Amino acid sequence: MRELLRRYLDQRVSFYLSGAEASTESAKLQSELWSSVAHVGTAQATPVVALAISGMNDVLNSQGYTQAAWRNRIPVAAWVLMGLIAILSNMLLGYRERKTDVLVLLILPVIVSIAFFLIADIDSPRGGVIQVAPQNLMSVSQFMDSHRRELNQ
Repeated sequence: MRELLRRYLDQRVSFYLSGAEASTESAKLQSELWSSVAHVGTAQATPVVALAISGMNDVLNSQGYTQAAWRNRIPVAAWVLMGLIAILSNMLLGYRERKTDVLVLLILPVIVSIAFFLIADIDSPRGGVIQVAPQNLMSVSQFMDSHRRELNQ
């Protein structure tokens, strides 16, 4: 079971770092992990085993939650609405400012551009300036490595 979890953890870290979709290897590992836990659950129906099954269910569900969150993007209609608001705001500012103070006329477009840049960057978790690293999975991996070394000594 530990080896299966280790391989599955490596698959999950690879998913985050490379951006590749879930592979057949990952699906195979999920199936093996679930069948090993389900086998014990049918043989021994104790509260501890039920907790282990619940934990494994959470582990396996995390991949689906991650993929769903990464696929849930800002809709095109929202981008169009934000663009329309930006254009109309700039037009109103230009209409209001009859004098030719260039600095005042550039402030709103720059602020709106920065806001759009940040929204677009956050909407793209696999690329852009703001990168999300799987720190939680990496720390679990390091913990498992150190624990395995302690057991081998």
